[in-house]
This record gives sequence, structure tokens and C-alpha cells, in this order.
Amino acid sequence: MDLLLQYVGLGVTSVFQGADGALQFLPVLMVLIGVLVGILIGAVPGMSGPFAMAIALPILVSIFGYGNDALYPVLGCLLGIMKGATVGGAVPAILFKTPGTPDAFLTTLDGYPMARKGQGRKAIQTAHFASVMGDNFSDIVLFIAAPAIAVAVERILGLPEKSALIILSLCFMAAVVGKAPLKGLIGGLLGMFVSLIGSTMSGNGPRLTFGIPELGNGLPLTSAVLGVLVVSEVLISIEEMHEARKVAPPAPEAPEMGPRLTWAERGRMLPGILRAAVIGTVIGALPGIGTTTAATLSYDTAKRRSKSPEAFGQGTPDGVVATEAANSAVSGANLIPVMSLGIPGNFAAVFIILAVETIGDFSFGPQVFQFTPIQHIEGFDTILNTNLVMAFGMFTMMVVANLFNWTLGGLLMGFLGHLVRIPKELMLPVILTVSLTAAYVQDGGYLGLLTAGAFAMIGYALRRLRISILPFVIGFLLAPTLEGLVRGAFTASGGDALFLLKSPISLGMLACSAFLLIRMVRQARSA
Repeated sequence: MDLLLQYVGLGVTSVFQGADGALQFLPVLMVLIGVLVGILIGAVPGMSGPFAMAIALPILVSIFGYGNDALYPVLGCLLGIMKGATVGGAVPAILFKTPGTPDAFLTTLDGYPMARKGQGRKAIQTAHFASVMGDNFSDIVLFIAAPAIAVAVERILGLPEKSALIILSLCFMAAVVGKAPLKGLIGGLLGMFVSLIGSTMSGNGPRLTFGIPELGNGLPLTSAVLGVLVVSEVLISIEEMHEARKVAPPAPEAPEMGPRLTWAERGRMLPGILRAAVIGTVIGALPGIGTTTAATLSYDTAKRRSKSPEAFGQGTPDGVVATEAANSAVSGANLIPVMSLGIPGNFAAVFIILAVETIGDFSFGPQVFQFTPIQHIEGFDTILNTNLVMAFGMFTMMVVANLFNWTLGGLLMGFLGHLVRIPKELMLPVILTVSLTAAYVQDGGYLGLLTAGAFAMIGYALRRLRISILPFVIGFLLAPTLEGLVRGAFTASGGDALFLLKSPISLGMLACSAFLLIRMVRQARSA
């Protein structure tokens, strides 16, 4: 326990104190900026936290550079965006029935009727209170669960078991993301294949470069993700805007805001918030399932347990509580597999992983939570696991982001209704320009631009074929890790081709993967 408290203290101190011992406020300032940007982005229909994180990451890297000193400001801003966007997305959903983020779609079922009845302010404050409470709950679970899972994994799983775990994670994600699991699997395999371009761990030189020397070090990660996620979405939006140009919907009018939410009403919401937060946390800890499932399950559960289920869909605060608390709980819980295993579960987690892989020496995985002793030599403390200190530093910045959400989030949400009036004709060129500029600046000039353009075409094709983008991105990111584990396990086994089948744990994981594959094929045939 003393060692744990020592590392927690070092992690908290590292956020507020620089390497020279002087006070620093830059990480906290970047968390504040991230929360503000996230809330504003979340309130703009068609935008989302991962969308903003994709654009912000290369900009932040170009500002702060590389190295451990840049890690906290960049991660602080990204974590702030992730948390702020979950809060801001409820505003247009409640006032105009136009969800700012996909997470807030179910909030319209009761939030919008409340606004129509002159209770817009109460609905927004209900969404804010439930969202921040759900986020805080999932963060507490993250702080406890991630170290425990990581320690258990490091003690139990070897190289073959970790290889099988990544294979199972990819199959599971393909099975649960989107409406066509087999298409998701194809997307994941395509992402893994594309990631093979460039350098190889065998030392035989570049592979699949088509004679292009610039690809010898592999494809630029940030430009690739920007292209497949952001630029492809811009292309789809331009196409849809062109098709709907003949229909000019009137500008929405803000409803009457009405009375405020009382503290007595907040107290009565706590049981519903706790139930929704538990559901969101459990769902969020499973990679790839996402907020829609958590919100739907939480809403249905709240309706079934309610004394007046007929009020749901007619403008009851309990419906807003159920969806917003569950949505926000997912965001923190999604970092559990990231911190403990290095496996991303959603797009927000993807950009957190991209940041730590791009900047400094920190990396996620079971090795982070090794509580190695702190040696005292000649009056100085020698920290043997700096990754663990950085992990607790991340936890500290998440707590700071929650505090900003509690305070500034509540103040801002009442003023965000005007953002829904921003036309896409203005937003899309700005997003496209910033994305391409970021790709050019960070990833080697024209190579970054060409990579973003090529992956934009891939993303556009996947979206038009109704193939989820997430398995593609996860496969693209995890393939190098899987290759390293497989090569290491193969070498450690003395060249045994059946090394994955020698461990009962890895054999069980592979059996689960095979079951998911068979299930996906059967679903595709019955569709």
C-alpha cells in the first residue's frame, strides 16, 4: 500500500511540477482548453469528440513537439476533448432534436419533448448532471480496474496468450461493431494488410512499397487515420449535402428554457444515474460495443423499472438520465482495455494510443502497472517504472477534466444552442483544410497528404459499402503489435509452428475466436 501511495503521489506531482522542480500549469491549461473545445465541438451537429481529436492530435504535436515533456500537454488536451464532447452533445439533441454527437441520439426521445414543454433549461441541466456523474463513476472504476487487470495479465499471460488475446479482440470487435459482422471482419483484415506496408521485423528490408522509397518506414499513422476517419466523412457529407440541396429546412428556433433543476430533483436522480453508470461502464469495458448499445440498454432498463413507464418518450427526466449517464460512463470505461492491455475499444481510445506512440517513451500495456520499488540512493529517489508515474499522471488529468466539466460545463451548456445554426457549407471546408494541413505538417509533407488522400478513398469506399470504419482502424493499429508478439512467441518456442496451441489459455481464446468467425459466417448466410 505504501508503494502504491508513493506512485500515486509521484503521478499527481508530475502534472503540477516540471522536471526542474518548478510549478507548471501547462498540462492543466491544456486540459481546460480540451474540455472547452470538446463541449463546443460536441454541440455542433455532425461533429464528435473523436472527430475533434483526430484534427487536434497533429496540431498539438506540431506545437509541442516530441519527447516526454510534450506528453502531458498533448494527452491533457485530448482527454479534455473526449470528456467535454460527451457533455456538449446533449444540447442540440434537447433543444432542436439534432444530436450533436451520435452518442446523444437517444437523448432526443425525452430531452426534446421536455424542451417543447418549456423545460429546456431543466433538461440541459439534467443531462449535464447525469453525464458528469456517469463519467466520474466510470473513471473511478478505470482507476481501480486497469491496474488490477494489467497486473493479472502480466502474471498469467505469456507471449502466445497475448497473441491469442489480440486475435480474439479483433474477432470480437468485428462481431459487435456494425450491422454486418462479416463485413467488419473484412474491414479489420484490410486494415491489418495495409499496415504491413513498409518496414519489417525480420530485417530483410521494406516490403510492399511498390518501389517507393518514402514508404520504407511504413505509412504515416496520423495521416492515415485522419484520411480514413475525417476526410472520408467530409467527402460523404459533401455528397449528401449536394443530394439534399433542393430541400432547404428552416432554421430551428430555440424553445423557452423554463425553470432550473433543483437539488432535490438531483437527489432523486441518483439511483437512476448509478444504474445507468454501471451499465455504461460494463458495456464500455468491452471493446467495440459502443455508446449506442449502452444507452439503449440503460433506457430500456430504466423504462422497465419505472413506476410510470408510459412517461418515457413523452418528456421525463428519467429518460435523459438513463441515456446521458450511460453514454458518459462508456468513455471512461473504454480506456480500461487501453491502459491495461494496449487494445483500443473506440475511436477516442485510438487517438489516445496514437498520441502515446507518437510522443515520448510511454506505452500502454500490462508492463505499465508494474509496482517496482522506489530506491533511495544518496538522498535521491530513483523511479524504476516511469510509465506507472505517467499512468497516474493521466488519471490526475482526467480528474482535473471532470472538475472542469462540473464547473465550466454547466455554465457553457446553456449558451450552446446557437452552434446548431452553423451551416455545413462553412464547417466542411474548414475541417478539410485543417485536416490536410495537419497531415502535411506532421507526416513528411506530401507523403502525409498523399496518405491522407489514399485513406480517404478507402474510408469513402468502406462507408458506401456499409463497412464499419472502426475494425479497419483497430486492425491497422494492432497488426504491428500482433506481429511482434507472434514473432517473439515463435522464437521463444524454438520454432514450433504450433506454439499457439500449446497453451490452454491461448487455445481457449482461439476457440472463442473460431466460434465468433463461424457465427459471423452464419449471420452473413442468413441475411
